[in-house]
Amino acid sequence: MEQLVSVILAAGKGMRMKSELVKVLHTVAGRPMLAYPVAAARAVGSSRIIVVAGHQSDKVEAALQGQQVDIALQAEQLGSGHAVLMAGPLLAGFEGDVLILCGDVPLIKQATLAAFIAAHRENRACVSVLTVELDDPAGYGRILRADGRLRGIVEHRDATDAQRAIREINTGIYCCQAPFLFEALGKVKTNNDQGEYYLPDIVSIAAAAGMKVQAVKTGDFEEVAGINDRAGLAKAERAMQARIALQHMANGVTIVDPQATYIDAGVRIGADTVVYPGTSLRGATEIGARCIIDMHSVIKDSKIGSGVHIKPSCMIDGSTIADNVAVGPFAHLRPQAVLDEGARVGNFVEVKKSRIGRDSKVNHLTYIGDATIGADVNVGAGTITCNYDGRRKHQTVIDDNVFIGSNTALVAPVTIGKNALIGAGSTITKNVPENTLAVARGNQKNYENFMLPKIGKENK
Repeated sequence: MEQLVSVILAAGKGMRMKSELVKVLHTVAGRPMLAYPVAAARAVGSSRIIVVAGHQSDKVEAALQGQQVDIALQAEQLGSGHAVLMAGPLLAGFEGDVLILCGDVPLIKQATLAAFIAAHRENRACVSVLTVELDDPAGYGRILRADGRLRGIVEHRDATDAQRAIREINTGIYCCQAPFLFEALGKVKTNNDQGEYYLPDIVSIAAAAGMKVQAVKTGDFEEVAGINDRAGLAKAERAMQARIALQHMANGVTIVDPQATYIDAGVRIGADTVVYPGTSLRGATEIGARCIIDMHSVIKDSKIGSGVHIKPSCMIDGSTIADNVAVGPFAHLRPQAVLDEGARVGNFVEVKKSRIGRDSKVNHLTYIGDATIGADVNVGAGTITCNYDGRRKHQTVIDDNVFIGSNTALVAPVTIGKNALIGAGSTITKNVPENTLAVARGNQKNYENFMLPKIGKENK
C-alpha cells in the first residue's frame, strides 16, 4: 500500500473571527473545527498526521491531545508555503504522498478525499489540487490553464482582470509527492502582493519543469469552503447539523424538526427514540432506544437508558439514567446524578451528586444533594437535603421504603432507616431508625377570638 501522510494547516489566528480564541478551535457541532479534517485525514488512511500550529499552539495541541497527532510549529506566519515547510523536518526521508488540508474546512468528506487521492495516484501526478467552480469566485485563487491543462494558480489580489473572470478556484487541498514538495517549497519566492511564500506556487514550478500536475474538480463548494468569520461558522454549523440529523434518522431515530434540533457530533441515539424541537444534545451523550426527549431539554455528557421520558425544559449534565425513568418537566440533574430503573424525578427538582433508587419518586420542588436514596422511597414536595455546613458537604442516606413528608429538611449528615416515616414539615437533625415515625416541628398554638388590626390604605 502506498504511504500517505497528512499535513493540516492551522497556524493562522483568523482575524475576521474577531475572537481571542484561534479560529480552528471554534466549535462546529460540539467539536473544534480542526477535529474534522484530522478525522477525515485518518479515515483515508494517513499513517501520520501533522498539524502546523502557530497562534495559541499550546491550546491547539491541548485540543488534539490523545489523537496521535504531531505538532509542527510555525512561530512566524510567512504564508501557506512556509507553513508546509515547517512540517519538513518531521518528514525527513519520507517518499510517499502528502495530503495537505486546511484546519478551517470542517465539512470535508472522507469520500471526497478518497476520490481525490485515487485520482492523484491513478494519473501518477506530481501535484494534484482539488478545485471547484463558483458563480462568484471573488477572493479565491484562480486555476490557470493552457490548452485545458493546469499551469498554475494565481491569488485573487495578484490576478489580472482577465484572470479574475475565471470561475474555477483553488480549495487549498493538495496531494503531492513528498520529495518534490519540499524541493519545490525551497524555490518558492515572495514576489506577490502579501510578500509571503505561497503554497500554490508549487503548481507552476512543477508545470514549468514538465512534471505531471492536475486539477481534480469537486461539485460541492459547501464541503470545501473555509470558515473565515462568524457567519461562515453559523453556515457550517447548520450544514453539519443537517448531516448529523440525517444520519440519526437513517438509524431509526425520529427527529421531529431537524432544523430546530441541535445534536453534537459525538452523540449516540438508539432506534425508535423521538427527539422534539428545541432540544440540545451535547458532548458524549448516549441515549438508548424508545426514549422521548421532549422540547427544550439540554442533555450534556450523560448516559440515558431505554424507555426514558425526558419531559420539557430539563437540564441534564454529567448524569446516568437507567431504563424506564421519567424526568421533569423543569428538572435539573447536575453532575454525578444517578437515577436507577423506574425512578421518577418531577417538576422543579434538582439532583446533585446523588443516587435515586429503583422506583423511588422525587416528584415536586425538591433539592437532593450528596445523598443516597434507596428503592421505593417517596420524597414529598418541598423537601431539601441540607448538605452544606458552610465549610464541607455532608451525606444524607435514605434507606428503602421510606416516606418523607412534604416540606422536610434533612440536615446532613443523617441516615433514615428502612420503612421510616417522616412527618411533614419536620427538620431532621438526628438519625431515624428503621420502622420509625419521626416528627420534628414546633408546637402549634391557636389563639381564639384573635382579631387582626385593621390596616388603612396608607399602611398597605
